[in-house]
Amino acid sequence: MADFITLRSDEPAQEPVVTLESFGDQSNATAVRIEPGEDARELLPFLGRIALVEVNFPAYTDGRGYSAARILREAGYTGELRAVGDVLVDQISHMRRCGFDSFKPNAPLDDADVEAAFARWPDVYQKTVDDRRPIWAKRHEEA
Repeated sequence: MADFITLRSDEPAQEPVVTLESFGDQSNATAVRIEPGEDARELLPFLGRIALVEVNFPAYTDGRGYSAARILREAGYTGELRAVGDVLVDQISHMRRCGFDSFKPNAPLDDADVEAAFARWPDVYQKTVDDRRPIWAKRHEEA
């Protein structure tokens, strides 16, 4: 059973995580947690010093964290982006597409289910931040 999943080749960040509200006042903070309803764009001026951004999913039905991930990745954030909270195995492949590269679910996930979730759709239709080429772009290459 997996209680932490990482898709990164480096070591997971271990820095103490601070709230978004307190992050701006702490010049030495390198890890921050975003709660639903908070604006990830507040972190854009600080991307160079952030090693970890945790995005909280208090309920699997709350999808605002997907937008936070996209905002950060599209702005050039390359550090660890961790989904925490009510993270379900059905969601992790979609979270990956939005830029999450580590996951800390409230409840452990079955290893085989996790592997199957990441392998389920080898081809994708939408352009996103995970560097997989959409199928429509592949079609144009083959023509």
